[in-house]
Amino acid sequence: MAVQKRFIAGVICPRCAEMDRIRAWEQHGIRYRECVSCDFFEQLPIEDEALPELETRVNREREEPQASDLQTVKILDPKA
Repeated sequence: MAVQKRFIAGVICPRCAEMDRIRAWEQHGIRYRECVSCDFFEQLPIEDEALPELETRVNREREEPQASDLQTVKILDPKA
């Protein structure tokens, strides 16, 4: 049975820094990743426990803006 390799959108290769060149697949309890532009290749065992999600700008808790950080916006009438 052929293993289906899938490209991971938005991922940057850690070796050549090219975006959208990494493809991934799983086989025999091991997760593989490789770059089609350079010789980057990685094997990771699939663990039963879920790894904690990496913090990104999307899932990070936001800090509430301080009053000193706020500025008033004045809308100008272009006809005036």
